[in-house]
Order: sequence, then C-alpha cells, then structure tokens
Amino acid sequence: MNLLYERLLLIVLVIILLISAWCMYDNYYVYNQTLDESIRKYKPVAGSADFVENSPITDDMTAWITIDGTNIDYPVMQGTDNMKYLNTDPFGHYSLSGSIFLDSRNSADFSDDYSLIYGHHMEYGKMFGALDDFLDPPYFAQHRTGTLIIGKNAEKTYALDVFAAMRADSRDGAVFDPGKADIKAFIRKNAEICIADRDERIVGLSTCTEGSDNSRIVVFCYIKDSDGQ
Repeated sequence: MNLLYERLLLIVLVIILLISAWCMYDNYYVYNQTLDESIRKYKPVAGSADFVENSPITDDMTAWITIDGTNIDYPVMQGTDNMKYLNTDPFGHYSLSGSIFLDSRNSADFSDDYSLIYGHHMEYGKMFGALDDFLDPPYFAQHRTGTLIIGKNAEKTYALDVFAAMRADSRDGAVFDPGKADIKAFIRKNAEICIADRDERIVGLSTCTEGSDNSRIVVFCYIKDSDGQ
C-alpha cells in the first residue's frame, strides 16, 4: 500500500514539474517573440525616404507611437479587421505578442475625433505592458508626453499629451466603439485619473489586465501639432 502511494505521489510530482517547466518555456517563448529595441531603427524621419525603401515593416503601418520614458516606441499597424495584428508582427510574421495596432474602424491618418490603439500587455513594460503604471498618480505625472508620427514618410508629426487613465470593460461601446463613442463624457465620469478637459482629438491606448478576460486599462492622450497649435 505504501509503495503504491509513493508511486502515485511520484507521478503527481512529475506531472506538476512538467506543467511548471512548460509554463516557464511558454513565458520565455512569448517574451522572446516580443519586439525589441532593434525595431526602432525603422522609425520614420521627416524628410527621409530611406524608411520606405529599406524597411521590412509592411505597408499596413499607419503611424509610429512613442510615450516618453516608457518602452512604448513602436510602429502602429492597421488591418482590415481587429484580429489580424493580434498575432502578427509588423513584418507580417506570426507572433504571439502581435503588434501595436489601430482599430480597423478608424481613419489611418488619425483625423477622427477619437482613435483607439490596442496592444498586448507584456512583461517588463514591453508592448503596452507599461499602461497599468499610469493608474499610479506619481508615475502618471512623470510620463505625460509622447509623439505620434503619421505615415511611413513621417508626413505629419503630432505631440501627445497624456491626460487620463482608467479601467474599462471591453464590452463598453463608449470606449471600444470609436465610431460611436461619446468618449469625452465617459472619461469625465469614469476616469480614475483625469487632469484636463479640452476640445482636442483623442487617442486611447488599450491593453488587457490580469484576472479578467473583459477588463482593460486605457490611457488617453490629446493629439496636437508638435508646435503646440
């Protein structure tokens, strides 16, 4: 009886060990698929045609977003639907970490009153893993600027002014249906942090959170010309 018990216990321990090893490998694999800093060499520069001629990033790139002081410094892709770039990198290859991408219903030039960008929540602040930090007021106060470069030839550059952050439900059309959303009123009523209320175009940055399939963290920025106009 004791021998049988010991064998069963050994089997259970081996199964637990195998599951743990698989989880560690899975996390390692996903992390190593995440875009690293080397992609920044393809960041477009105004007045230069080198990007279009030499970059392996596909023509689905609509912009490049940077939030100062964070790891957010990536091309923004846009597919014909919101599924393509969940698991496709900017080079068109399958990747579990996917891409940063603009909602397919938005205008590619960010001319809409409200544009919405998605990204996976990755470890160590990669992709949109830094967004949950914006729910901390001191961190928020120190990371309020960024840049949005439009197009592969950097046809237009906008400054970003981070002004609000909140948790939201992915089923809430007020946030996640950019064509119909009354986003300004929703932010005023629901944001955990909101330090400005201006009549300017808005871009929302959305990522998932741990513990709920429907919970999202969304950080909102005003889009303005880099010269402040």
